[in-house]
Amino acid sequence: MSRVNKSWRLPKPTILNKKKVWFPVVRIGYSVPFGYYEDPEDKDILIPIPEELELYELAKKHLKNYTYKDVAAWLTTRSGRKIGPSALHERINRERKNKRDLTNANYYAEKYKEACDKARKIEERIKRTTYTEVEASGS
Repeated sequence: MSRVNKSWRLPKPTILNKKKVWFPVVRIGYSVPFGYYEDPEDKDILIPIPEELELYELAKKHLKNYTYKDVAAWLTTRSGRKIGPSALHERINRERKNKRDLTNANYYAEKYKEACDKARKIEERIKRTTYTEVEASGS
């Protein structure tokens, strides 16, 4: 039975001409995450708000020196959009988890590729050995 992952991932911006370009994302949950708003034509598409997303990236850096409560208050004041400390904490933790999961998936994908290559080499060696033994027996 497969498990559906309903977590939301913040897409990495593309940098063009030293300016970040954010992309629309598909809505997964009930609420609209900080830094996005609903597309008026399609409620399942979230349009990025670049100013808020860049403030959010800066807020993550402030967390090294300040509490979630202080950073959430700063973010609310600077952006004009309310975000509570628990919502900020949840989003930061979700991003960390997704990054960790992606790192693990990439690690195991590389190990799987190495194992497949080794298995092919072993199979080739076995085929050569069996063909050689069959030819030597004179069949």
